[in-house]
Amino acid sequence: MKKKYNHGNKKIEKKIIIFSGAGISAESGISTFRDSNGLWEKHRIEDICNQFTWKKNFELVHQFYNQRRLQLNNVTFNNAHEVVAKIQKKYGDDCHVITQNVDDLFERAGCTNVLHVHGELKYMNCEACGEHWEIGYKEFDVNISSCPKCGSVKGVRPDIVFFGGNAPNYKKMFKLFDAASNGSSIVIVVGTLGNVIPIEDILKGTPCMKILNNLDKSQYIDDKIFDKVYFEEATTALAKIETYIEQFWK
Repeated sequence: MKKKYNHGNKKIEKKIIIFSGAGISAESGISTFRDSNGLWEKHRIEDICNQFTWKKNFELVHQFYNQRRLQLNNVTFNNAHEVVAKIQKKYGDDCHVITQNVDDLFERAGCTNVLHVHGELKYMNCEACGEHWEIGYKEFDVNISSCPKCGSVKGVRPDIVFFGGNAPNYKKMFKLFDAASNGSSIVIVVGTLGNVIPIEDILKGTPCMKILNNLDKSQYIDDKIFDKVYFEEATTALAKIETYIEQFWK
């Protein structure tokens, strides 16, 4: 049941948007995307996450994401994911979860309809025929695996938005942020530096309640634009944020 309030003669739907980055999964043991030296798990980002070079680095790309899927199978969601699932369950269709993360820890914690704006590790795409399928936590063996529809090998890639590539879910993301620009919605930003998706630019001047939770300050986010700021681990901050939402959601 969507909650509405009267704004003059117009009924406005209040929304809760929880926008997350790698920080929320870091406490589960999943590496954040980019270290200060420009590496991810000792690999150059340009080699394993680039739309224009992935075919040249075909075996390396699949080796890298195979390792990520195997790693994902060996970790579990943490309390922060559980709190987000609890918030979503309580507020139903009023609550939207948007994540930059490619893991499935939100879903495993009980979240539904999570918008993954940078793809999902558990899925594969075939650029030869457009097939999209779930591989789960298994490896894609470049020697024996292929697209289940057309049989292509070289056209198969992880369902990951590479740098320089299209991000089809960005349109849905911006639509949700626009819908929350009504003065009575809440946007919660958790565990992101703001250097890939410029969340500061998106939220600056947006009429909504803004809450930020990061471990530390980020050069890409002006925390002064937020109404509440928690510089601490997500597993402790989100419980406080849940209580704050209850007070605000009147």
